[in-house]
Amino acid sequence: MEQSIEWFLQHLRGEKNAADHTIAGYEEDLRQFAAFLRRQQIHDFGAVGHLAVRSFLAELNAHNYARASLARKLSALRSFYAFLVREGVLAASPFGAVRTPKLEKKLPKFLYVEEMKALLAVPDLSAPAGIRDAAILETLYASGMRVSELVGLDLASVDLRGGTALVFGKGAKERYVPLGDYAVAALQRYLRQARPLLAKSAQETALFLNTRGGRLTDRSIRRIIDTHVGKLATRRKISPHTLRHTFATHLLEAGADLRTVQELLGHVNIATTQIYTHVTRDHLQSIYNRAHPRA
Repeated sequence: MEQSIEWFLQHLRGEKNAADHTIAGYEEDLRQFAAFLRRQQIHDFGAVGHLAVRSFLAELNAHNYARASLARKLSALRSFYAFLVREGVLAASPFGAVRTPKLEKKLPKFLYVEEMKALLAVPDLSAPAGIRDAAILETLYASGMRVSELVGLDLASVDLRGGTALVFGKGAKERYVPLGDYAVAALQRYLRQARPLLAKSAQETALFLNTRGGRLTDRSIRRIIDTHVGKLATRRKISPHTLRHTFATHLLEAGADLRTVQELLGHVNIATTQIYTHVTRDHLQSIYNRAHPRA
């Protein structure tokens, strides 16, 4: 079983070019399933039937796993077995007849324009780290890029004269995103005043650097945003993805069409983007309820 898991993980790395955190999630789910099978005296993925699958799900339910976690684990196991069937290792998958639990549709959380402006104004521009953080916040809000795409940016990825950045999205798909005047100005200030002080080596290609001169990580960006959100008078949880949601919501509220927002976000399926239309509709309804005398 270990060999099959490693083979699948290599497939994700080499052929699918999956992100490190995606691979880590798959590995965790597969090893958890393998450990369960061993407790059931099953030592071959090919010997797994519907009853074993249902017993595994029952054990997860007994441990109060959320529906979203169950759905993710089922998705990982389906992908794994589909790979084994495709490679001719197995004739069929035991997950074909297993239904994914229905998930509650949660609307993405976003910031109102004034809230976003307040967050952008928090970083201290008298310090190199503050100048860097201001550029990070402006870039996230201006482009709607994922945090993994942001930390993957190199110096050569941004064209400040043209006001664009080349990002590598899911599955190593490239797309250009606009930066806008405010983000361009913040990046120019960072490159001129802060990055030279943070850099420890002329060979470092990363755009955004930590205090040790290396590339920032996803976790570092989350900590940076947490730090600045903590200085605001709000109890709201704001993550890097909140800024992505805010970007999309503000565009649609200002009249951008759904296809354009889909392209900017790098969504393969427009259905993924359509959730933002619900957000904007709710927002418009709340404004109407507050403003109209007979609402």
